[in-house]
Order: sequence, then structure tokens, then C-alpha cells
Amino acid sequence: MIDPPNGGWSFATARESARFGACLANRVPGLPHLRGVQHAGGADGTLCGIPERRIARVRSLFVPDDPRSCPRCREEAESAPTQPCVQERLHDRVLESVRSEIRDELLAALREGANVPVWLNCPSTVAQHYARLDGLTDGAGPAAEALAAAARPGVANVEHDRWRFLVVLPEDGRPPVVARGPRDLG
Repeated sequence: MIDPPNGGWSFATARESARFGACLANRVPGLPHLRGVQHAGGADGTLCGIPERRIARVRSLFVPDDPRSCPRCREEAESAPTQPCVQERLHDRVLESVRSEIRDELLAALREGANVPVWLNCPSTVAQHYARLDGLTDGAGPAAEALAAAARPGVANVEHDRWRFLVVLPEDGRPPVVARGPRDLG
């Protein structure tokens, strides 16, 4: 066995804390102390109640442990429901693919907590680089076709035991395509 057993791992134990985008308050009348404080973005503003028109969203995640984080946003973020881990999210997507032995092996690997080092949506030319089609031995043809047919496909690599699985997630709602090849253990 290549990977050590992952005793006690399950989708339930691997759930992740909810993530929120970071925001900065701007133009909040009467509350100048809110400037420079990092807030967690919600649907209509911050989790602490600052309205959308009074914040600037930044391209990073809210970090509850940061000393500059709003205490109320921190509390709200930490009490938010957890969300599925990457393995569970990918598992749910792979369930939509055509049933096959490779698919069933991949689903089992994901339920055991297989490593998902890459999962991205990007232009097809970039996706083909991460797909590494030349290393696939099973299902390479359909995976290549799915990559070529989409302008911005999703691509996930999963490593488990001796295998590297590739999941191509077409952008047009078609079922995912699963392929595999020997894992590079060097």
C-alpha cells in the first residue's frame, strides 16, 4: 500500500469551517474605529451588519484569528455551519459521471480521504497542462475529448494508492469524465 491508512477519516470528520471574503469598512458615519478592521463579507454586507454600500470587498479570505479582525464578524464566522471538504464536494460531482470500474474506485478513494492536490477551473489550454493526459492509461481518450470540447473546464487530480485519477468537469452541465493512470511515485 502506497498511502497509509486514514483511520477515523470521514466526510463528517473532515468538514471545513465556513469561509468568508474579507471586507474593509469605508464611510461609516460615526464609527471611525471600524477603519482598518477586517470584516467578514456576507450576502448584503458584513456579518456584523455593515451594509454593502459602506464596505470595500478585497480579494482575500477573512481570517478570524487575525488581531485586526472584527470581534463580532469573528464570532459569527466561527459559529457558521461547516461545509463539505474537497473530497466530499468532488465525490458528489463524480456521482454524476458514467458508471464504470474507474469511477467506483475513485468514489471509494474519495470516501477514504484521497489527496486532491489540484482542482481548478481554467482555460482549456491550462487544464490540459494539469490533466497530464500522457500519463493516463484508462479513459484518456474521453478525457481528452471532454477537455477539447470545453473552453473553461474543471480539472481535478486525485492521488490514491498507486493511481492518479483525473476528473474533467465540463462547463456545460454534461457529466464529468473520469480517467486514471499510474501515480508518479518518484
